[in-house]
Amino acid sequence: MPEHPRPDKSRYAAFIDVPTRWSDNDAYGHLNNSVYYALFDTAVTRFLFSLSDQIPKPLPILFVAETSCRYLAEAAYPDALSVGIRIERLGTSSIAYELAVFRQDDPLAVAQGRFVHVHIDAATRRPHPLPAALRTLLEPYCDA
Repeated sequence: MPEHPRPDKSRYAAFIDVPTRWSDNDAYGHLNNSVYYALFDTAVTRFLFSLSDQIPKPLPILFVAETSCRYLAEAAYPDALSVGIRIERLGTSSIAYELAVFRQDDPLAVAQGRFVHVHIDAATRRPHPLPAALRTLLEPYCDA
């Protein structure tokens, strides 16, 4: 199995702090794999909420279309974690985020993930072009 390098913090444009909880640990004493997906979802949601006052209403409907995670090192409660975010790709109707989980005292990621949102038309429930205002707000996060 090829070893994947641990990305460093300089690659990411924004950071969202996320706490760990005792219940996040599994029987092996580290964060359960499913916790990383919850960290990604929380970080992306908090990132978008931080921009929401600048997005014209109604807010866009974004559905999660894809997620993935590569585990690179262990983390465990009570580690203080931060999720780095950058926009990997802004498509016509989709946003692909590259994410990485960092212990706050470590410049190298313990996990790296991908999270894709698709903008959905409220009436048809089908993919719809991203609103121009949202695209403009996200563009600075594309080139970390």
